[in-house]
Amino acid sequence: MTVDDIRSIALKCPHATEDVKWGNDLCFCIAEKMFCVTTLEGEAKTSLKVPDDKFEELCQRPGFIPAPYMARNKWVLIDNSAKLSGKELEGLIKKSYELVKAKLPKKLQEKLK
Repeated sequence: MTVDDIRSIALKCPHATEDVKWGNDLCFCIAEKMFCVTTLEGEAKTSLKVPDDKFEELCQRPGFIPAPYMARNKWVLIDNSAKLSGKELEGLIKKSYELVKAKLPKKLQEKLK
């Protein structure tokens, strides 16, 4: 999957926004909370939040590692996003979005419906 594919999936999520941070990382957010980060240069490397019970399992798969600085919050880094099927990566991005949205304050969640 390319950066454009990832962008297309992430921006289909309601109220999702995008911003470039740290010079060359494209970040996708809901209510200013990141749910997906991908590199703009080189091989597509993507970080996203995963369910607590899937974190260890995913980190055992080739190409998945705990995301630097974010692993304590159950984020994984996919070393080469191009190697994943579109369907699998889309599912991971949507799940990350749902997990981050669920942690927003209830009033804000209601406002975003």
